[in-house]
Amino acid sequence: MFLFLSKLIPLFLYPLGLACLLMLVTLVLMWKRSRWAAFPVVLALTALLLGSNGWVSNWLVRSLEVQNIPQTTLPVADAIVVLGGGTRPAVAPRPTVDLSEGGDRVFYGAQLYREGKAPWVISSGGRVEWRGGGSPESGDMGIILQTLGVPQSAILQDPNSLNTYENAVNVRAILNAYNLNKVLLVTSALHMPRSLAIFKRQKIDAIPAPTDFLVTQQEIQEPDSSNQAFILNLLPDVEKLEKSTKAIKEYIGIFIYRLRGWA
Repeated sequence: MFLFLSKLIPLFLYPLGLACLLMLVTLVLMWKRSRWAAFPVVLALTALLLGSNGWVSNWLVRSLEVQNIPQTTLPVADAIVVLGGGTRPAVAPRPTVDLSEGGDRVFYGAQLYREGKAPWVISSGGRVEWRGGGSPESGDMGIILQTLGVPQSAILQDPNSLNTYENAVNVRAILNAYNLNKVLLVTSALHMPRSLAIFKRQKIDAIPAPTDFLVTQQEIQEPDSSNQAFILNLLPDVEKLEKSTKAIKEYIGIFIYRLRGWA
């Protein structure tokens, strides 16, 4: 039940869901002929305009992504942990496993292995049945890892975890079973603050190895100051709205996980 509620309730706190909720309130107020009917419309429009604004979305994302950027070369560890969230199962008409934007996690995990950063790669992630189901994401990641040059004998899998907390708990069990400790934690930069806090809470010696950055340093230090860029940043855009939503999701996740004592 917690898993379902954790996916459902935040939907109404994201810009799009909040705007829809406010519009429903508007309909009720209009039906009652309330003079306050315009107020939730203004709030809904504000939420959408702010959430889809280029400067706002970049600021929200960047505030999370900059927290764990490695300042030195990543050290050698006992294992590389790659968290799920970057693959789609090989369900027809897909000819094989698909990668989403978060699939950078798998590529980076394989790269670190080829660089000799660890002798093991742990792929962690299952599938939620009511969100499409399919084979466990850990297995899908394993297929891609082998394609990228990681031998099957070096891949350990956690096929049962359905959220980041379960990722950490199940990985802890794998580490104990194989007498491993220090890990390179690979996940999207946006997801790293929450993930790292949860892994640390499980007393795992995790070193952040973020990837899948949505905002680059160049965009911050050398922003495009042309009139065209100004107009495009100001106007609503669905891609910017998605970036803002992802960042808000992480902040909500951090808050909830801390309340539960998981991070």
